[in-house]
Amino acid sequence: MDYNKIFTALQNDWNLFLTKIPGIALAIFIVAIGFIAASKISSFSKRVIKKKTEDPLMSNFLGKTIQLILIGIVIMIALKAAGLEGIASALFTAAGASALILGFAFKDIGENFISGIILSFNRPFDVNDTVSIGDIFGKVKTMEFRYTKLKTFDGKDVYIPNSDVIKKPVFNFTEDGYFRLDFVVGIAYENNAEDAQRIILEAVHRNPNILSEEGKEAFAAIEQLGVNSVDIRVYFWINSIDYRKDALLIKSMIISDVKQSLLKNNISLPANIQELKWYKEE
Repeated sequence: MDYNKIFTALQNDWNLFLTKIPGIALAIFIVAIGFIAASKISSFSKRVIKKKTEDPLMSNFLGKTIQLILIGIVIMIALKAAGLEGIASALFTAAGASALILGFAFKDIGENFISGIILSFNRPFDVNDTVSIGDIFGKVKTMEFRYTKLKTFDGKDVYIPNSDVIKKPVFNFTEDGYFRLDFVVGIAYENNAEDAQRIILEAVHRNPNILSEEGKEAFAAIEQLGVNSVDIRVYFWINSIDYRKDALLIKSMIISDVKQSLLKNNISLPANIQELKWYKEE
């Protein structure tokens, strides 16, 4: 074995490495400064976009996109500064050559990313809107590259793939702040249903949160003749951005007022009574 040749090769490699040290140090400096600058520019872009559009979801999504693009550019510049142009070119070539393969291998990731881009410009909700997507019901908190985050009303954080948000029906309960609630009241058969409806609506309209504008009037209608009662369903509209809390509190107050008004006017609220017969065995 020729140890001189091995030593000479190692010596040449070491000398080559020493000549690359200034470029490597410069590349590390460029990466450090570039990452900091990308973060600052991303934050600035978020503020500008949010101020222009008043849309925190879009500003957050586009800000992160800008940050990723800048980081990619910084890495390429750093590789060239370190004298590794071949690696930079190879990365571009590999990215182009593997795009098709990665597209098939990570189809879901790509689909969610593209869906996120579409949603950032055209979507059926904003931050803190109460929505229902598929079987998930909650408030929109944020939108990332791959998922949209919802906070359910029982405290769960749910991450829904953006492709599902695009494909599934989205029910927005607070887009315009108006929504309708209803409940059922059962009165006795011996009571006058028309009088009961009038008393119910008077109680409903006493609540200051009830809307009475055209197309959003409260009304009561007989729904069915039950076994023990005449069932009247009451419909009313309220204006509330906080769907869950405000809606339930307002509905609770109205039901309580309706109950007191009916009892005060001698309208019976019969219970569901069942008759059980027991036959003694001989």
